[in-house]
Amino acid sequence: MEKISSFTIDHLRLLPGIYVSRKDKINSETVTTFDIRMTRPNYEPVMNTGEVHAIEHLGATFLRNHKEYKDKCVYFGPMGCRTGFYLLLAGDYKSEDIVGLIEEMFTFIRDFEGDVPGACAKDCGNYLDMNLPMAKYLAGKYLTDIIQGITPMHLNYPE
Repeated sequence: MEKISSFTIDHLRLLPGIYVSRKDKINSETVTTFDIRMTRPNYEPVMNTGEVHAIEHLGATFLRNHKEYKDKCVYFGPMGCRTGFYLLLAGDYKSEDIVGLIEEMFTFIRDFEGDVPGACAKDCGNYLDMNLPMAKYLAGKYLTDIIQGITPMHLNYPE
């Protein structure tokens, strides 16, 4: 079998950031897949499932209610390696096009108060595995360390 493109990225040189992972054509529409990398692979600890799950619920809720992007959001969910998330948007985008959106989303997560949307047995298959305080901490860390003042090396995959 051929190695898929996401496994050809040098994860030893990959930094946290926002990257275009792939673009797919579906009829006349382009779907852009973003790699929202929150931790440095193989160098930093991965996120635990509780905070990943809380970020997923809050991020998906935010994106699917966003005034500009709600009808463009195809998917937001975690990477299996727990170092970040995938965001799929209908449209042909570059990484720098969504920095503002990602800043808004992580600000929403960092500042969120109350019950995590969908965190109950009726709405979620694993609602007890949520860690809102850690999700808020990681969102704030990502905002300060990466998003605010983001540079090209955090927007383009290493060559």
